[in-house]
Amino acid sequence: MSSVVSMEWVKENLGKADVAVADCRFALGHGESGRQAYREGHLPGAVYFHLEEDLSAPIGEHGGRHPLPDTGELSRKLGEAGIGPGTTVIAYDDQGGAMASRFWWLLRYLGHEQVYLMDGGYSAWKAEGYPVTQEVPQPEGRAFIPHVHNEMVVGVEEVKAGLGRPDRVLIDSREARRYQGLEEAIDPVAGHIPGAVNRFWKDALDENGRWKDAEAMKERFRDLPSDKEIVVYCGSGVTACPNILALQQAGFPKVKLYAGSWSDWVSYPDNPVATGEE
Repeated sequence: MSSVVSMEWVKENLGKADVAVADCRFALGHGESGRQAYREGHLPGAVYFHLEEDLSAPIGEHGGRHPLPDTGELSRKLGEAGIGPGTTVIAYDDQGGAMASRFWWLLRYLGHEQVYLMDGGYSAWKAEGYPVTQEVPQPEGRAFIPHVHNEMVVGVEEVKAGLGRPDRVLIDSREARRYQGLEEAIDPVAGHIPGAVNRFWKDALDENGRWKDAEAMKERFRDLPSDKEIVVYCGSGVTACPNILALQQAGFPKVKLYAGSWSDWVSYPDNPVATGEE
């Protein structure tokens, strides 16, 4: 089964005892917008997860703008949301899947495989006339036991050690102008990690904002060798996650996240920076 599921599938499974829903709406630079949108309406039974309060750790000198959250703290919150060992989890947002993909990746990192991204997002769900509510659920708490897959993530030293390695591909998930170093409105340095190729994460979506199918994803990544290790990064480790999901759909078996991403990389002044196309 694909990690991306249709709204029809979600509607059929809402309300089942072994199904939990995570609302991950969040707009960068507008930290309360997602929570306010949740208050105004959400899928029935959905629990809100805030990108910076729930799905990230506090910012430090290094680690990027959205460091990975504390494993124990996130596990506690997942349990409180009614997520246990046998729970099927559905995540959605209204940002093309960027934030929901972060949630999807984190659960898989913690060893929970039954997690899916709802195609289309909240606005499409509402436009189709599917049910929404303002009622905040009170799910029955469960014990979420993490089984951390450390092999899914790399740090700055591992990225540095791998520069120029023929058995690794580095993917930058940001838009082309940021990758090329032509503009940078968020981080203090413009450019990309030397050797990285650019695959903008939004190219996972079609012209209607829906997720492309597996064959289209294979075509999107057709020039990348599937037998090599692939390390994906973005600005802060969030929009790299939809690219990781897309690579999974395309059949790439060895994909890792550089969690700190560009914002972590440039926090070390001696790290090399490239501009232009590779």
